[in-house]
Amino acid sequence: MKIEQVLYNAHASATGGREGQASSSDNVLSVKLSTPKELGGAGGDGTNPEQLFAAGYSACFLGALKVVAGHENVVLADDSKVSARVGIGAIPNGYGIEVDFTVSLPGFTQAQAESLVEKAHVVCPYSNATRNNVEINFVVTT
Repeated sequence: MKIEQVLYNAHASATGGREGQASSSDNVLSVKLSTPKELGGAGGDGTNPEQLFAAGYSACFLGALKVVAGHENVVLADDSKVSARVGIGAIPNGYGIEVDFTVSLPGFTQAQAESLVEKAHVVCPYSNATRNNVEINFVVTT
């Protein structure tokens, strides 16, 4: 789906692959990368693309929840939280990922919380980028 108007551009680059470094063009983000032992690496004190994706998707999804809540004239509690588990594994022609979310929305009924999550999944840019290509699962708590 084509974006009608780009509102913001993020720029980042990586060197060294999974054993290198990644940084944003403004150097606000600057991380050491290391391959997890589970993927045949040495492990180490660096992060990895799956952790970065989990953090980015979690933050983006919580932002989408706030947008949806605003449209419905409700406010999310300050301790609302989105956590993501990003799994990586083999698919027929390479590797793929899957995402399991745990979404905590205190102060809402279960039905209200699930409705907000469903609506946020429609508007979240990460959800739109991964739709029909990545398995996404939600556990919603209040």
